[in-house]
Amino acid sequence: MNVLVTGSHGMIGTALIPRLRARGDRVLRLVRGEPEGSDDVRWDPPVGTIEAGALEGVDAVVHLAGVGIGDKKWTETRKKEVLESRTTPTALLARTLAALDRKPRVLVSASAIGYYGNRGDDVLTEAAGPGDDFGARVCREWEEATAPAEEAGIRVVRTRTGLVLTARGGFLKRLLLPFKLGIGGRLGSGRQWMSWITLDDDLDAIVHLIDTDSIAGAVNLTAPSPVTNSEFTKQLGDAVHRPTVIPTPLPALKLVYGSELVDTLLGSQRVVPEKLEQSGFTFAQPQLASALRAVLE
Repeated sequence: MNVLVTGSHGMIGTALIPRLRARGDRVLRLVRGEPEGSDDVRWDPPVGTIEAGALEGVDAVVHLAGVGIGDKKWTETRKKEVLESRTTPTALLARTLAALDRKPRVLVSASAIGYYGNRGDDVLTEAAGPGDDFGARVCREWEEATAPAEEAGIRVVRTRTGLVLTARGGFLKRLLLPFKLGIGGRLGSGRQWMSWITLDDDLDAIVHLIDTDSIAGAVNLTAPSPVTNSEFTKQLGDAVHRPTVIPTPLPALKLVYGSELVDTLLGSQRVVPEKLEQSGFTFAQPQLASALRAVLE
C-alpha cells in the first residue's frame, strides 16, 4: 500500500512511518523543506502550493500536521498560528485529494479530544457535541476543513486523539522530571478527567483505521479507561517511586503558559473509544498503571 503522511517530523509521525514500513507499506512524506529522497513531496500550505501529480495513486493519507497546541502561551498571535496551522493545510490537502483522477481510499485526518471542551463527568462518545472554548473551535474547524475530500467520495476518518503517553515527547516527557524529583502533584482540584492513550496503541489504531473500510467520521483515539487527574498523579508517582503530595502551583503555570491555556488544560474530558471498540480494535494497554510501566520501561 502507498501511504502519504504529513507531519512526519512530529511525535506521532516519526513513530508511524517505521511502523508502516515494517508491514510493507511504501511511505511518502509531504514536506515543506527540501526533499530528502524520492519519497518526499513538496507542499507549502500558506502559499497554497502542492505537487498534486505526485499524489496520484496513493492508497491512504494520514494527515498529522499542526503546530503544538500546549507548548507556548496563547497570545492572539499564537492562537492564530494554532488554528491556521491546522485548517489551512487540511483544506489544501482535502481539495487536492478531491481533484485527483485516482483518489485515495481513505484520509485519516488528525483532530483532538479538545473538540468536546470542558464537560465535567459526562461520558463522551463520538456522538457528543462540541464545546465552546478556543480549543473546541480549533478542532471543529480543523475537522470541517476535510469536507472537500468527503464530498468527493473519499472515506474520511477524523481522529480525536487524547493525551498520548510516551517518554519520548509530549506532555508526559514534560512531567517526568518534576515527578522524578518528588515535586509532581495534582492540577487544581484533581477531579477533572484525563483521557489518554499510549503511543503504541495510537499507532496501532491509525493502522486499524486505514485498513477498516467500515469506519468513517469522528473516532476517539483514547484508552477505554479515562482517569481523574488525582488518579493519574498517583499512578505516575507510583511508576517513578516518588510521593505526589504537593499540588502543582497554578500561579507559576499561568505565569509561563497564560491563564487561558492553563484553564483549558484543567478542563475535564471523560472520553471513551466507542467506535474503535465496536470495530474490533484491541488495546495493548487499556489500564493506566500497566500503560505507564510499559511506557517508562
